[in-house]
Amino acid sequence: MMSARFAALALAGALAACNGSDTPEEPAGFDAAAAFPATFLFGTATAGFQVDLGCPTAPCPDLQSDWYQWATDQRIIDEELVNGDDVHEGPGHWELYESDHELMAGTLHNNGFRMSIEWSRLFTQSTEGVTDHAALRALADPEGLAKYHAMFDSLKAKGITPIVTLIHYSMPLWIHDGVACHFDPEGCENRGWMDGDRLIPEMAKYAGFAAKEFGDKVDLWATLNEPYAVVVPGYTLPSKERTNPPGISDAQVKWAPIVIRNMIEAHARMYDAIHAGDTVDADGDGVNTMVGLVPNLAPTYPMDPEKERDVKAAENAHKLYNEHMLDPLILGDYDTDLDGTPDEVREDLKGRMDFVGINYYTRLTVSGLSGPLVPHIPLFTFMPDTTNLFAVFPQGIYEVAMFVKERYGLPIYITENGTVSTNDDTETAPAFLVDHLSWIRKAIADGADVRGYMFWSFIDNYEWNHGFGMEFGLFDYDRTTKARTLKKVGEVYSGIAEAGRLTPEILEAHRTEAGAH
Repeated sequence: MMSARFAALALAGALAACNGSDTPEEPAGFDAAAAFPATFLFGTATAGFQVDLGCPTAPCPDLQSDWYQWATDQRIIDEELVNGDDVHEGPGHWELYESDHELMAGTLHNNGFRMSIEWSRLFTQSTEGVTDHAALRALADPEGLAKYHAMFDSLKAKGITPIVTLIHYSMPLWIHDGVACHFDPEGCENRGWMDGDRLIPEMAKYAGFAAKEFGDKVDLWATLNEPYAVVVPGYTLPSKERTNPPGISDAQVKWAPIVIRNMIEAHARMYDAIHAGDTVDADGDGVNTMVGLVPNLAPTYPMDPEKERDVKAAENAHKLYNEHMLDPLILGDYDTDLDGTPDEVREDLKGRMDFVGINYYTRLTVSGLSGPLVPHIPLFTFMPDTTNLFAVFPQGIYEVAMFVKERYGLPIYITENGTVSTNDDTETAPAFLVDHLSWIRKAIADGADVRGYMFWSFIDNYEWNHGFGMEFGLFDYDRTTKARTLKKVGEVYSGIAEAGRLTPEILEAHRTEAGAH
């Protein structure tokens, strides 16, 4: 069930919002300007498909990626499931990675970087039936293999610790044909998350290969990015706001429980494969590898905290959204029928997380229903407040960090947190950054083992079905020359990372009431 502190924080925040204030008063004795831990990672986050394309001197498309297929298929564009932007206008990180790493280390004073390996760039053809590492290496694309080795070498030379995501939404076409499954989900051949018997062994094999191949350069591994950001827009309710291949509209939510179950099983098997494959301590800290999952956590709030139905809806939303996938992989408690009560203990899932990667953007406010929206997901008794989906709520990053601390007791990396900004934005994005880091600093002071913060994103990029219309980067870039330009929010982040703290000057200039505690 929802932890006592998490429930109390959510209720207090909801009541405060009703009273016209989003945050409690700052307690005496807390110093927001105190230094972050000496080993804290300040960095940025990217996903390969979003930043790699657009190389300035030679085409570098990821032709075997399901997302490349999805973004360029005219039928999908005509359905307005993607906006039709040319993916080849991206920032070209695949070619310009070394100069980008220079900007990270020299301009931003960063010592961390979250990136993804694209499965489709390593293996452009099926690996089924091949298990030996040497045989897999011979099957791997030579350019992809060499490029990732070069990327990791470049990061190490610049003193930047990589956090590597293995599945950041995209998969190879030979395992998932998103367009075919969009039009015929029952009859398509390469069915991705709908076919766990085929996908899970191949995904574990890929994870084990990557761990053995790059384990001397990488110690921090993330398996899956934001599982529910695949489940909902991919297999339940795709919309102009968010889609993911195969973009199936499923009023009965038939596929969602199947996909969720396969994701839980896949992470566990990837975890085992990574630990078996990565036997080298890359950074000399005495730990060969740490493996985590990256959920998009959000504190859940009742629309009306005085309505029992809304309060119960918020509890159910929390169980489904924040606990359901983490509980079996950390505690072994598996709620297989999605009714909020664990009904199975799975030792083969338990303890399969070494850290929790938190992607945090906003809170979730819900109203209650009289019963489940669909019968086979009993917890689904809530409806999100769609008018509040993008509310800026810095306190929430503290709440989810404390939830992870109290329920799971694991180390935490903030693997994504960011907001849209432009070169003309001199205050909104810097305030967002400072307010959230202020709450993270408080979480650390209150005992949460937060070890790093990765701002989303290093550079403006292809924001999935929105194309280039949403700019989250600390840098923007010229679509023709690829020249990078630092934004104001990047200047502020650089000052924070260089100082290792939120200096009094930065707090005075940029922290808002929402960042006070």
